[in-house]
Amino acid sequence: MAASNEKLAASLKILKELQDHGSRVFRPSAMPSLTRIHRERLVRAGFLKQVIQGWYLANNPADADGDSTHWYANMEIFVAAYANSRFDDGWQLSAELSILKHSGHTSIAKQLQLQSPKANNQMQELPHGCSLFIYRISESKLVASRAPDASGLRLMPMPDALIRVSPTFFTQHEMAAQIAMRQVDISLLIARLLEGGNSLVAGRLAGALRAVGRAADANQLLATMKAAMHTTMENNPFERPLAQITGRRNESPYVLRIKAMWAAMRETVLKRFNTVPRRELTDADGLLLDITARYVADAYHSLSIEGYRVSTELIEKVRNGQWSPLTHPKDGQTRDAMAAKGYAETHSHVKALIGRVVKEGLNPAKVFSADFFQWYVALFSPSVQAGILKAGDLAGFRNNQVFIRNALHVPPSPEAVRDCMPALMDLLESEDHPGVRAVLGHFIFVFIHPYMDGNGRLSRFVMNFMLTTGGYPWTIVTVQSRKAYLDALEQASTFGNIEPFAELLCSLISEQAATPVERITQRPEAGDWTAPPV
Repeated sequence: MAASNEKLAASLKILKELQDHGSRVFRPSAMPSLTRIHRERLVRAGFLKQVIQGWYLANNPADADGDSTHWYANMEIFVAAYANSRFDDGWQLSAELSILKHSGHTSIAKQLQLQSPKANNQMQELPHGCSLFIYRISESKLVASRAPDASGLRLMPMPDALIRVSPTFFTQHEMAAQIAMRQVDISLLIARLLEGGNSLVAGRLAGALRAVGRAADANQLLATMKAAMHTTMENNPFERPLAQITGRRNESPYVLRIKAMWAAMRETVLKRFNTVPRRELTDADGLLLDITARYVADAYHSLSIEGYRVSTELIEKVRNGQWSPLTHPKDGQTRDAMAAKGYAETHSHVKALIGRVVKEGLNPAKVFSADFFQWYVALFSPSVQAGILKAGDLAGFRNNQVFIRNALHVPPSPEAVRDCMPALMDLLESEDHPGVRAVLGHFIFVFIHPYMDGNGRLSRFVMNFMLTTGGYPWTIVTVQSRKAYLDALEQASTFGNIEPFAELLCSLISEQAATPVERITQRPEAGDWTAPPV
């Protein structure tokens, strides 16, 4: 008789074969190889987790029950698979959510709203307080040119979605509406408006076009509607003047989004810095000595989160009775030691660069843009030398999607990172206040999350490089303030509220200008090095 570990290995092999053929959502009733015995065995071992009756996702047994990361990483894929199973291709995402997706909004929507002629207006509860509502619509309301995004959600094209959203969308989702109005193709928009004779909507969209700086296109829309015998009254749906976004209209929506965030958040940060003490940079050597004195207390490590996938190695470990969810393939002490060594080397490099900027009177943002690629290499080259990471891991920006533990914010796709990072450098170079460069540079860097690991450490190096070259002290985000720090980053990333983050950092800057942090207050408690990544 086969041992229990051999039986589980056999079930894992079936799961891996399904994954290798592209399955990420599992409906056993439609998968003959995933029999009831295999399904029950995988559920008991924690490798499959039921989402709703008859539908499952692969799972990591080591995950804590309350950890929402895995669900958030797979929710949209799950919903798309569920909708395709029920409605084939006869469904679409709501107009509001379609625009959010088109505009580069990456945060998780706790409720997804789909539309289908075959729906019955039902609510489906999903894990972690999420839900799915499927509205019934007529066949004529199903947009012919809808297309799936990377997760498989079928989006309405931008012009159709803009015509269908309610006027309140422009105030409830101001940034998404602004980006959409900057990007929408005016010819396609006018064509869709003429097809439906939407005079009222045309007036609203003409006003929105003018508000985002597209006056000529607004005039074209109004003139065309008039020529087609439609009476159109222009009406601006935005409640307040918009912070103007510079750059081309056909730029990546992710680039437009970070530019819009910077423009919208800048005044809040600037106002908070009015009460933060700042000193003249007359003693470069004294500044470097001060940075050195703060070094030990500054060391703070963070980890990035990756998705999970069943591997051949894991199957064989289970078969041989060697598997445990707590087993790690590398020695933890070696990994931590190499992380500390990398941090020390990066700190030394950044400190030397600060000295050069201050002594030579250089523009810190321009120096940063030219030098930054070396920071990541310095941070992780010791881990490569120790064999913990591969040499290829030093190549540059991430090539995979990442998710932040228990956060609604999802960083942009790997492709978007390559557009966003040069845009961040441009924003830093065009900003004249060092406090704004520090706070928004830190925040936007974490928002982009350009690397698979090390984003928190690097973003704090960015912050302190901008602070110290601008007359502020090297400032430590303490372990005691970690929860407030992570919560503030989530507020800024998901809800566009930068005030808590600016308040926290400015308070720390002011406090530590007067009293540097003692070493002991920055040391984590025993066993606390697996803190959530930032």
